[in-house]
Amino acid sequence: MSTDYNNETNIQRIAVETIEPGQVLVIDARSDVRAASFGHIIATRILRRGAAGLVSDGALRDSPSFRELSLPSYCRGVHATTSALVHHPADMNVPIACGGVLVMPGDVVVGDADGVVIIPSNIAGDVAQAAYEQEGLEHFIWTKVDAGSSIKGVYPPDANTISEYAASQGSTDG
Repeated sequence: MSTDYNNETNIQRIAVETIEPGQVLVIDARSDVRAASFGHIIATRILRRGAAGLVSDGALRDSPSFRELSLPSYCRGVHATTSALVHHPADMNVPIACGGVLVMPGDVVVGDADGVVIIPSNIAGDVAQAAYEQEGLEHFIWTKVDAGSSIKGVYPPDANTISEYAASQGSTDG
């Protein structure tokens, strides 16, 4: 079996060489973990090009090396087998499904230790503002619980806790 790793014609290789700084490479591997969809050397290349991250709903190869790479990377599993045995890159910068979620070119990708979310670009600002506000409220709640407060009326917050939080922020709306 011949494997196409031609850097001039292989869609995945073209994606690697055209990713822009700050972009996240999202791979639709059809949730298939029978072979890796990406490896450490190619991931190093997108990192050096300025990529902000890598997401695949398939497997990645070279997991010990990925842990050493300062590129946020998310996958469904790990597998040693090269991608071309199962995965066949077909296109780039088109709508895909990754992990059962629609991903459109330009969508915002946010990841942390708990996982990844895809935010449609047209609502990203609103989602970011709501998340910022929720994070502030949850930190306030955590501070109260950490100081010994019962979760009753605090988590979830009742009207009194919401008012107390708003006052702590210098606001009178709550």
